[in-house]
Amino acid sequence: MIPRIYIVDDEAPARARLSTLLSDIVAECPHYLVGEAGHAQAALEGIAATAPDLVLLDVQMPGMSGLQLAEQLLNNAGVGSTEPPLIIFVTAYDDYALNAFDVQAFDYLVKPVRATRLAQAIARASRVRQLAQAASPAAAAPAAATGLPRQHFAVQERGRMSLVPMNEVLYLKAELKYVTLRTKTKEYLIEDSLVSIEEELAAYFVRVHRNALVARHAISGVERVMQVPASDGDGEKPQEIWQVILRDIDHRLPISRRQLAEIKGLVR
Repeated sequence: MIPRIYIVDDEAPARARLSTLLSDIVAECPHYLVGEAGHAQAALEGIAATAPDLVLLDVQMPGMSGLQLAEQLLNNAGVGSTEPPLIIFVTAYDDYALNAFDVQAFDYLVKPVRATRLAQAIARASRVRQLAQAASPAAAAPAAATGLPRQHFAVQERGRMSLVPMNEVLYLKAELKYVTLRTKTKEYLIEDSLVSIEEELAAYFVRVHRNALVARHAISGVERVMQVPASDGDGEKPQEIWQVILRDIDHRLPISRRQLAEIKGLVR
């Protein structure tokens, strides 16, 4: 599917830059630019007329803000038969990221936007849109009711809230009262429970142990090792355990007997 894109930004130079970036990536990321608007009311009319798949939307605009516009588009779709366009916020500020996902934003880009990052966001949005259109009406109804799966985790670091893209997460592990989120380079603490994450994101993560979920894309293999019991008492023999091998990091997580068959199946 070639996505139809609409630009909304109150600054003409910003709209021109986005248009230029789109021209630069059209070969690797085919799309149609169907229109643009400098304020929310014109955007509502233009979006209704052109029915884009994707809107590149600024946050701070005079009158109705980008957040309010996104909410209005959701409400309009709720009383009609058409799906709302996917929203990618494009803004100079990262302060609104969490608010953006309250209105089911698909992605959030901070200016100045790199061409490669924009192309990645559009390509992912196009795949999601294509899957939604291919789904049967019965299967699509629950998805429309609950919105798209989240694409980020909200994390706290040095008193600041930020977003970690879903595709960077390798595993999540419950430790005491918190859950540790691990990427290739860093660890973060989040307040989500493993149970809620597993229920919401079963397509992304698989349980390997009672206290750990692993990203399906991060599993590169399994291995069997012999482990000496922690008590190291006389007469106790080493125990056989299985561990999951992860891409990008030299770290292993134990696999429970209950989950072993499923994890092995993922690497065959």
